[in-house]
Amino acid sequence: MNAPRIDTLPPGVVSLGDHEAHARSVLDANAWAYFAGGAADELSLADNREAWNALHLRPRVLRPLAGGHTRVPLLGREMAHPILLAPVAFQRMAHPDGELATACAAAAQRAGLVLSTQASLPLESIADAVRDDPDRGPLWFQLYLQHDKGFNLELVRRAEAAGYEALVLTVDAPCHGARDRERRAGFRLPPGVRAVNLDSLPPRLARPLAPGASGLFDDLLLDAPGWDDVAWLQANTRLPVILKGILDPEDAREAARLQVGGLIVSNHGGRTLDTSLPTATALPSIVHAVGDSLPVLVDGGIRRGTDILKAMALGASAVLIGRPYIFGLANAGALGVAHVIRLLRDELEIAMALCGCRTLQDIPPTLLVA
Repeated sequence: MNAPRIDTLPPGVVSLGDHEAHARSVLDANAWAYFAGGAADELSLADNREAWNALHLRPRVLRPLAGGHTRVPLLGREMAHPILLAPVAFQRMAHPDGELATACAAAAQRAGLVLSTQASLPLESIADAVRDDPDRGPLWFQLYLQHDKGFNLELVRRAEAAGYEALVLTVDAPCHGARDRERRAGFRLPPGVRAVNLDSLPPRLARPLAPGASGLFDDLLLDAPGWDDVAWLQANTRLPVILKGILDPEDAREAARLQVGGLIVSNHGGRTLDTSLPTATALPSIVHAVGDSLPVLVDGGIRRGTDILKAMALGASAVLIGRPYIFGLANAGALGVAHVIRLLRDELEIAMALCGCRTLQDIPPTLLVA
């Protein structure tokens, strides 16, 4: 696969908010509805952001700061900083280089990458582009379990062979949310963009429905994954299995009982169940439920380095961003994604310094005030 093209940053873009505003002028209405929209009235989409804003920082002053850093341990390796790129589907709708540009930017900025099952480029080609970079962050593969177990196993084996280091099983989307913005836009995938890693998936045959039966509950959801499928996946891979989409402490405790590799506190970026709990609100109870037994990551609404600092203060091991890097991708390809990551990392360092935190492990319990 060819290296990503060289783009230039648009003038005046100095924050993630600037990237979003400029991307709105770059993306067509179809792509904008898909990437920027949420479920129903988009309350959870807004609440995710507002929940981080509602947490205030109480900084300490005159603290020793020399030699500080943003390094964090995660799944047996040390990350240069706690930023990963969340799985986002169909990235070639945002830029012709799609996931290739994203992967190269993540590697250059030492960020973790979680590639979507519904990537618009082959999982092997993305791994080949960055796998041998000694300075890159973690390389994980996100998995939606499909209706065909043999295909699921084949996809897992492909991810293992390509060099992915963990599987991120999304568990909060047994069906699509009601995405009004997409429906108003008449969303459709443009020609040439598809989920290429699902090309060999056998077609799903709809079950005959009795009169009055539900096409959702009596057909589609009969294939929805359960806890036994998590155990099956663990038994059929050598990779850690991380569950993405956890908001309830009891689900977190069940995951810990199964000894999964980690959890991601997520409401799918507000794209599935509207009015679901904001992730900043849910995070402390999930951390409390599992203690030190496994890492807890969080996504949803993170737009500033101060948000990352707050997440770490609430007990997160790392954070993931989704929409912001897609907006960077739309604006300037790999350079735009790299710029988004760099902005967040720089802002995180500034926030740490101004709060008197030399390292992320030095965050005091009193840093946050709700």
